[in-house]
Amino acid sequence: MSLSQNPLTGAMHKSMANFVTTVYRGQNVIRAKVFMPRNVNSIAQQLQRASFKLVVDAFESFGGICDNCFPGRRRTNSPLNAFVKANLSAAVNKSGITPVIDYSKLVIANGTLPAIVTTTGITGATGITIGYESNLDIPKVLASDQMVAIAQTKIGELLIARQVRGSDPLSTILIAYPNITAAEVKCCYVFVQSADGSQVSDSVFVTVT
Repeated sequence: MSLSQNPLTGAMHKSMANFVTTVYRGQNVIRAKVFMPRNVNSIAQQLQRASFKLVVDAFESFGGICDNCFPGRRRTNSPLNAFVKANLSAAVNKSGITPVIDYSKLVIANGTLPAIVTTTGITGATGITIGYESNLDIPKVLASDQMVAIAQTKIGELLIARQVRGSDPLSTILIAYPNITAAEVKCCYVFVQSADGSQVSDSVFVTVT
């Protein structure tokens, strides 16, 4: 039950019936308790849980590649935490009956290095060829940086290619997969890592044709 220092305006504490009393900045405050408990299985809660699972599954589908792709995260945050934070709101499309990943908005790497400028993403006899600009005139861009290209097929295969950025104004990186077609590709990204692996750029979604 509530307690008061005097019958009129003394400091009040504890609760009585549906009221909770306390003192805030020298004033008595009386609040009503919530009549109905929060529905933890509402449509909105179900949608949020489904969206969270989608993002976690997406993280795991990259086979540990993303473990070193969020170097700016807090020490108390895991790579999964950083991935979920970057994608739960931005990369999940909730407009339909069930949520789906919008892979064009998915972030698989987040860092301070300048992002790659891609020019092409073409499938062919040898695999997926991605064209990019070296941009060596931009600060923090080095010819020794490592290009990382990643693609996923619709049947769940993870494809990875790495190479040194190089100094040519225009270059390409090949994700080897003979005779792959654009219809078989679920998503494709490129990002860059510093030579020592301590820094990364933001990932860039590549439209594959």
